[in-house]
Amino acid sequence: MLGNFTYCNPTKLYFGKDALDGLNKELPKYGKNVLLVYGGGSIKKNGIYDKVVAILKANGKEIFEDAGVMPNPTVQKLYEGIERARKAKADLILAVGGGSVCDYAKAVSVSVNCEEDPWEKYFIRFEEPACETLPVGCVLTMVGTGSEMNGGSVITNREAKLKIGHVFADEKIFPRFSVLDPEFTYTLPKYQMVAGFYDIMSHIMEQYFSGEDDSTSDYIMEGLMRSLVHSSRIAVKNPTDYEARSNIMWTATWALNTLVAKGKDTDWEVHMLGQAVGALTDATHGMTLAAVSLPYYRHIMPYGLAKFKRFAENVWDVSPDGKTDEQVAEEGLRAMEGWMKELGLVMNISDLGANEGMLDDLVNATLVMTGGYKVLTKEEIGQIFKESL
Repeated sequence: MLGNFTYCNPTKLYFGKDALDGLNKELPKYGKNVLLVYGGGSIKKNGIYDKVVAILKANGKEIFEDAGVMPNPTVQKLYEGIERARKAKADLILAVGGGSVCDYAKAVSVSVNCEEDPWEKYFIRFEEPACETLPVGCVLTMVGTGSEMNGGSVITNREAKLKIGHVFADEKIFPRFSVLDPEFTYTLPKYQMVAGFYDIMSHIMEQYFSGEDDSTSDYIMEGLMRSLVHSSRIAVKNPTDYEARSNIMWTATWALNTLVAKGKDTDWEVHMLGQAVGALTDATHGMTLAAVSLPYYRHIMPYGLAKFKRFAENVWDVSPDGKTDEQVAEEGLRAMEGWMKELGLVMNISDLGANEGMLDDLVNATLVMTGGYKVLTKEEIGQIFKESL
């Protein structure tokens, strides 16, 4: 490894079938007023809401609710959450849901005491909070984003046609604790489940496909990808296979809790492309990534050929015998494409509501990143979107 870095992750995890009991250990550390944040109400149908509320009441907490967090949280919803948190005089934000709910909770956390417009400050200027922030805890019900153990938050501005993520550097923005019970993910519809699986894969690849040195982080990521491919095939056939779902949940956390990024440049262009699609179509995040990934990776493969060859051999077991490096690398991408289709992922942005008339807006909504093997031009971004249709 050639990079210099500092590593700290302050989030405490409670993992397993009795993980929710961890709330009883954490809640006494915070004040009385809890803002309970969740999405469309599925946690009320599957019983998780009742369990969480019972624990909150048993710990003497005053509960204030902020429901209706959408899959792509909007800036308008953020403004609403800020007012709810202020009115509640919240001492803790408890997010119960998937990555969008966790992302949203962190955005509220850094905005409650902010005197400026949080969209401009955090998602346009990418500044760090100068104000006091609220502690966040998470109870995870969907895996994919890794938001349960990082400082990232993604917010959508529909008027501006932008979906932007900010990875906060301040450790206090990380969730103070997160509850990870694999059984809480069982009732998730297949579409959402496999979208989460690809979000995990994309997180790993976007860190893996950067740098040319011999990095320990790359070896870790290869193991994570192999585990994900193996367990995802089991979970698609049997969504209640505890071992598979627990392995996937654990992989999702380590894919984006900042560990494997250490010593790496990282290349988040696939997320920029996918988030542009999400901003214009409101499509499921993991599916937007799946739909743009192969055109992107085939475009940059010649510039990072050695790593793509390694990816084919070490993740997909492609034999290099009698083949050129280009043939090995392409065979690896075909193997990944086969796995994606096997899971039932969306492979084209047109299936998510995008069309040729949106191309200019998609290009304009895509941020250009510099950490990968090729810095894209606007023309190249447009070509990738065309190939993704």
